[in-house]
Amino acid sequence: MKKIIIIGYGNPDREDDGVAWHVVMALAGHYGVPVPDDLLEGFVPAGNSPDFYTSLQLTPEMADTIAEYDAVCFVDAHTGAVPDDLNIKRLEPGFQNSPFTHHMTPETCLSITQTIHQKEPAALLVSIRGYSFEFSHSLSMRTAALAGEAVKVIINWVDELLN
Repeated sequence: MKKIIIIGYGNPDREDDGVAWHVVMALAGHYGVPVPDDLLEGFVPAGNSPDFYTSLQLTPEMADTIAEYDAVCFVDAHTGAVPDDLNIKRLEPGFQNSPFTHHMTPETCLSITQTIHQKEPAALLVSIRGYSFEFSHSLSMRTAALAGEAVKVIINWVDELLN
């Protein structure tokens, strides 16, 4: 069986920026993985397939975790800089320079995985449009609707990989 990990990242304290945490919670529930009572507890990899991981941001150390899987799905919020409210993109490893010291792209994370571990898992980015970034653990109605669509897309992707 293929090993799959879904990594949701963003700030769950900032409303729609935490959409990935909500998506990962819904996916875990769908696949029968115990869901924490508190959104902020999040997930760390536990050896399941699919497996789940939540974080405030991507880090170079995640390459060690990603190397253990055949496929990875990155889930994040976007602010409208991409044309689609629900942006689905297959990824290839590639270093991307960022002007922000605290920002790493999924492609760069995959590039580190490839360089250090000689592994190149199949990769997907699901980026969900955020509309409100206030201090809240709830999602705006528009982003919540998109999160539901994202869950369906990811379930289909996982099911295709597992069958």
